Amino acid sequence: MKAPDLASACSPGELADIEAAFSKTLGEGFAAAFVASAPGRVNLIGEHTDYNNGFVFPIAIDRYIHVAARPRADRLVRVAARDRNDVDRFSLDAVERDPERRWANYIRGVAAELTAAGFALRGVDLAIGGNVPVGAGVSSSAAIELATARAFLTAAGGDMALPELALLCQRVENGFVGVSCGIMDQFISALGEPSKAMLLDCESLAYEMAPLPERATFVVCDTRKERALGDSAYNERRSQCEAGAAKLGVPSLRHATSEALAANRGELDPVTFRRCRHVVTEIARTVDAVVALKAGDLAAFGRLMDESHASLRDDYEVSCPELDAMVQAARGAPGCLGARLTGAGFGGCAVALVEPQDVEAFIRQTSAQYEAQTGLRPSLYAVRASGGVQVGPPARGA
Repeated sequence: MKAPDLASACSPGELADIEAAFSKTLGEGFAAAFVASAPGRVNLIGEHTDYNNGFVFPIAIDRYIHVAARPRADRLVRVAARDRNDVDRFSLDAVERDPERRWANYIRGVAAELTAAGFALRGVDLAIGGNVPVGAGVSSSAAIELATARAFLTAAGGDMALPELALLCQRVENGFVGVSCGIMDQFISALGEPSKAMLLDCESLAYEMAPLPERATFVVCDTRKERALGDSAYNERRSQCEAGAAKLGVPSLRHATSEALAANRGELDPVTFRRCRHVVTEIARTVDAVVALKAGDLAAFGRLMDESHASLRDDYEVSCPELDAMVQAARGAPGCLGARLTGAGFGGCAVALVEPQDVEAFIRQTSAQYEAQTGLRPSLYAVRASGGVQVGPPARGA
């Protein structure tokens, strides 16, 4: 299955800004030959279950990273990042990590993995922009990886099935960048569909696209407390889960049960027990949530979101005062059926399920209460489930 060639998700205004940033930083004109775009994501429920081979339930959102590309006749890659006023240069014949430009390693890593996979890449000029917030927990990193991979492949006349492309981009983040993420972010950014959420089995990579009820409106609540995933306790949590699974005698916590966990509580230190309890119960919550959504029972779905946040806060300890304040404010706002942190935690975003007629009032009240409590001005916006990575002609004109 290949990525669809669609009209670009990049608007004329966005493209003009991205091209102008390239021209400014390199001092020369730039006109894209094509644009590759990949969405961010919001995980509705199923947090920190992906690297435990459990279930997750994300949507791709209608916010994108855009990579405007112009093929070259040599082996040089030049990358201009609009929001960083910075340029990276490297040769495809010697792709190495850049210790000074961490952002550039996502692009360099994609080039290295595609080359290792046997693709004969060609040089390309790339200009990167978009409206997926960085460090907010909506997976700008996966969006950058997928869009960049499609840009390299399109420039070289190559292609790759989307599940394999997602796995390649996960290898980039695990190996080249050094973040031990699971497969969820790359998979949904590659394979998302409009108006549908994805139930993904992270062990087998089997997935099901579940239609969202028309009433199901999700609001992303960005705390504006930035989260640096590679510097957080994410990798520590993963190690604790692996240690817990080993003590329980299972290959991963996907295969543990609440009964087995309770029976072996004495074999686990208290912290590891709580980490395992979160994962085991979160996997069960995710399955129950999909059943509730299919039945149109949004109240039940919302209650499971609330339970998920409590578990992430108390057992997995990946929340923070800002996220807790946002979730509390959201739950007291008009039309809210449930709210939880989304993403790895330690800052970033929460997601709330809101009655559609109450979205504007919900955003106003939640924003005001959160700012009054924390002093931070948040960013709240409703999102729609969108399609995955795509490549199209540059959007020009009005």
